[in-house]
Amino acid sequence: MATITHRSFLNLTAFKSFTAETRRRYERRKLGAKSSVNCSQTLEGSAQTVAVSNGKDSLEICRVLNGMWQTSGGWGRIDRDAAVEAMLRYADAGLTTFDMADHYGPAEDLYGIFINRIRRERPELLESVRGLTKWVPPPVKMTSSYVRESINISRKRMDVSSLDMLQFHWWDYSNPGYLDALKHLTDLKEEGKIKTVALTNFDTERLQIILENDIPVVSNQVQHSIVDMRPQQKMSELCKLTGVKLITYGTVMGGLLSEKFLDTNLMIPFAGPPLNTPSLQKYKRMVDAWGGWSLFQVLLQTLKRVASKHGVSIPTVAVKYILDQPAVAGSMIGVRLGLSEHLQDTNAIFSLVLDEEDVNSIQEVSKKGKDLLRIIGDCGDEYRRA
Repeated sequence: MATITHRSFLNLTAFKSFTAETRRRYERRKLGAKSSVNCSQTLEGSAQTVAVSNGKDSLEICRVLNGMWQTSGGWGRIDRDAAVEAMLRYADAGLTTFDMADHYGPAEDLYGIFINRIRRERPELLESVRGLTKWVPPPVKMTSSYVRESINISRKRMDVSSLDMLQFHWWDYSNPGYLDALKHLTDLKEEGKIKTVALTNFDTERLQIILENDIPVVSNQVQHSIVDMRPQQKMSELCKLTGVKLITYGTVMGGLLSEKFLDTNLMIPFAGPPLNTPSLQKYKRMVDAWGGWSLFQVLLQTLKRVASKHGVSIPTVAVKYILDQPAVAGSMIGVRLGLSEHLQDTNAIFSLVLDEEDVNSIQEVSKKGKDLLRIIGDCGDEYRRA
């Protein structure tokens, strides 16, 4: 993650004009012919699943996704066989959506082994298991052949003829090649090589441009937690207008939003749990930008009261709060395959109902933090600021 820096935010008047024009455009489209960017406006499906849609493209996913960043190193050695067995246990428990990337170490390869086990041993789960991957290319010329070859690598590693979802990331907005890449990805979708095209870490402005270019994206994966509410300040408005959904990561902040860090003082060396994983270190920087460890402790204490009231854990409350936010289709929980599991906590999310008192108490603390939109920028800007 890039170092957090200060930047000015687009003035509110300009954004209001921006969204007003967007609203008029999509209202006109609703009255006219079918549009390729007329996404599903509702969270369809059961309490555990949701359909992310755009025009004729639709994919049903579990609302709690198994994030596989933890297979890329830094969280402990991953044993291949133990990891695949753990993936099977998650699938058996109904947690059937796995999120990975081309650069998450062996993640795509593990999925390939896993899906073959599903085909042989649990064919009844084939219709519900989903493998979502990301493509994070270098800033080279996005030719049709380059995009095709890159996607074929993921298809081969995951051992599927068609990727359930390809989430695209782009490092440098000054290079408009992201539109070329997305158009080629759309062509591959039409060929059946990809079922749905999506984004990861794109900001509101670029999402608008992409939709105006008739790229049928169904979702945008962004960082979103009780501490980082940036997606609800700009992105969710555009999502509301267009039906694009959000898939969130960092929702439990690498484990910081848990009982483990309640009533700890990280300002004193060796006084608290070690920040010994890349995700803990990353999200501790976010806590520092938001309001510091003391305010974070107030948040944890508030979440603990809510959790105790409902007989669940702090992470369960943290995830459910974000799942209840506008435009959010699903939230990621990282899985340390073969090392630790959180099946009980995860399944509790689906039955938890936060009441008005719960929500108000959480909001009261959340709003005491600094405005990360003004400090960092819009969704994904933390990766694009030196």
